[in-house]
Amino acid sequence: MPTNLAELSLPIEGMTCASCVNRIERFLKRTPGVEEAVVNLATEVATIRYLPAEAGRAELVAAVEAAGYDVRPAPNVVAGSDSGAALAAAADVDATQRAAEARALLLRAAASIAVAVGIMALMAAPLGLAMEQLNWLAIVPATLIQAWAGGRFYRAAWRAARHGATNMDTLIAVGTSAAWGYSVVITVWPAVATSAGIEPAAYFDSSTIIIGFVLLGRWLEARAKSQAGSAIRALLALEPPIARRVTGAEERDVPLAEVAPGDLLRVRPGDRIPVDGVVVSGESAVDQSMLTGESMPVEVGPGNVVIGGTLNASGSFVLRATRVGRDTVLAQIVDLVQRAQGSKAPIQRLADRVSEVFVPVVLLAAAATFVVWLAVGPEPRLTLALTAFVAVLIIACPCAMGLATPTAIMVGTGRGAEAGILIRGGEALEAAHRLDTVVFDKTGTLTEGRPRVGDILPAPGFDAATLLALAASLEAHSEHPVGEAIVARSAADGASLGASTVTDFGSTAGRGVEGTVTTEAAGRRVLVGTAAFLDANGIDLAPIRAAIDGASRAGWAVAAIAINGRAAGVLTLRDSVKASARAAVAELRRAGVEVWLLTGDSRAVAESVAGEVGIPSDRIRADVLPAGKAAMINELRTKGRVVAMVGDGVNDAPALASADVGIAIGSGADVAIEAADVTLVGGDPREVAAAIRLSRATMRVVRQNLAWAFGYNVVLIPVAMGVLFPIAGVLLNPGLAAAAMAMSSVSVVVNSLRLRRVRLG
Repeated sequence: MPTNLAELSLPIEGMTCASCVNRIERFLKRTPGVEEAVVNLATEVATIRYLPAEAGRAELVAAVEAAGYDVRPAPNVVAGSDSGAALAAAADVDATQRAAEARALLLRAAASIAVAVGIMALMAAPLGLAMEQLNWLAIVPATLIQAWAGGRFYRAAWRAARHGATNMDTLIAVGTSAAWGYSVVITVWPAVATSAGIEPAAYFDSSTIIIGFVLLGRWLEARAKSQAGSAIRALLALEPPIARRVTGAEERDVPLAEVAPGDLLRVRPGDRIPVDGVVVSGESAVDQSMLTGESMPVEVGPGNVVIGGTLNASGSFVLRATRVGRDTVLAQIVDLVQRAQGSKAPIQRLADRVSEVFVPVVLLAAAATFVVWLAVGPEPRLTLALTAFVAVLIIACPCAMGLATPTAIMVGTGRGAEAGILIRGGEALEAAHRLDTVVFDKTGTLTEGRPRVGDILPAPGFDAATLLALAASLEAHSEHPVGEAIVARSAADGASLGASTVTDFGSTAGRGVEGTVTTEAAGRRVLVGTAAFLDANGIDLAPIRAAIDGASRAGWAVAAIAINGRAAGVLTLRDSVKASARAAVAELRRAGVEVWLLTGDSRAVAESVAGEVGIPSDRIRADVLPAGKAAMINELRTKGRVVAMVGDGVNDAPALASADVGIAIGSGADVAIEAADVTLVGGDPREVAAAIRLSRATMRVVRQNLAWAFGYNVVLIPVAMGVLFPIAGVLLNPGLAAAAMAMSSVSVVVNSLRLRRVRLG
């Protein structure tokens, strides 16, 4: 697929079932320049990837209109929009429009049902009027409902018919028109019925109650879908509308859209952090739970990164803005969730294929039902034929089939986002539920990714405190993680030489540092690095050889130290295992998932970490380069395993791409959204098991929805056709058919909403 594609999301009006989805996708895909088009019935959004040189928004809108549908006039969300504020404004406008549409649906539904109940009461009341007179009393309100409340079905059906298509509105329009038209003929020309020996009974109550129940169902469906999309609104609500900018001694509130990278912003207790940035002064505790799922506030101070949208729990600080607008972590997360909710899972293809031919088949089945009843049915055969005809048209509901998968994906990905689990789309969500093997990279995944100093082992004639202080004085000039660990340990132990200076500092990449550390007492030449580094500088390692070998066997790295040309001692270092790593492995094993450890470190280091977290030694691969990691993933897949690779999204990119599901461990502000199928924002390895649990729960709901949607039609269409009539004398009332049809769609959405209660941690 070309890499220079643009992406556009268009909100669509007028879709009612999966056949609408398929038709719009076909028209979009045959538009020149369009590489991919996915239409989601639940979100009512078409997501198109296209070549800007060959197509533009006007051509894409024209394709939708040529299919017989409209694009909402509201601002649409375009990938790469300029700011989170614009995103939120578009969402507000869209929500307002949807709310107005829902109110109109409810009003028309209530009026239709009220008229239907009134007509039923009129027919049952002992008024002493003939049937013909009662029909005249009912014809006016029923006709008004047919034109006013039912007008939306006629408009949509006509629009589809003009383009040679049919949809759910076609079934409703034909069915209610048949009931209403028959009733009008009976009322206006009663002699026609009398001459044919037909009782002049009208179906005005059926036509109005059908319209009422269908509209009520769509209103309930709209409300349920609104709840399903609550994750997006909750994320957008995290962005504050204003920020407090610091300019010299002045502080002033400004609109968020005016904040630029480099601005200094004051964050007070209880404020939401406006943008991503780095703390330059002050200290506080930040609640990141709404983005990362981490329940405990994170302590921050100068130099720490903070994420826009998180909550400042206590203390006041000033940050320097680093990422604003569409570049913030929050904006990226919103964009990813929107993409995921608009995507399709492979399991949806079956429902799409069935729905594509469903409406024409139902029309033929209804016509055949009418003919059979009219030909061989008992008297009053015309009445029974019409009843069965209308019931078949109304009971058939491709809406439920169209909503079965996208609503579950919509709720499932939203629930994941609330817990800091970002799922790229329906395909990744579906693949994750089949996982039986998880391969963890070590550094930054099961471990903190930062070394810490363990034992300080001085050689004879040297003491530990001086050894640590000299090494820290030298390493303070280095930016290497090992140097940072040594400096941190020195500060924690209070090891200090007092006033000291470092001259002649030098660094050899990947090997060590050297320099002269001068105090009031004397100047000493110090080397800190690998054993090979000291050896290359002519240092005799014999005094510290036993310490080096012992640390290596135990899985610890070493920083060897030489002072004035003599081997002075060893600092042992190891990357700390995350506190939750052992629990993460245990949860996966309880879920029936095989866990492996894959690392570029030595076998001794790998076995030490694996032992701490509970991974068997026969499932360790050590001394593996990035290309070798991808090869191992492919080796497991060729054995029939469904494999997830869990890494940091950078060095592990080849392996992440090779796995069935690539899972990137994020670190709050450093969200590797483009690196994997799933991104765990909080960096907690337990979220791997939570992601699999969410995927399995979502696919369980999808299967339930599809079983219900298919089963509903398989069972009730024959009932509507009249298979029970010869056995029990039962013929489905069209009004009950309308109620059942409406509730089938609602039930699918409500069942999907159960995913909001899935426990993920």
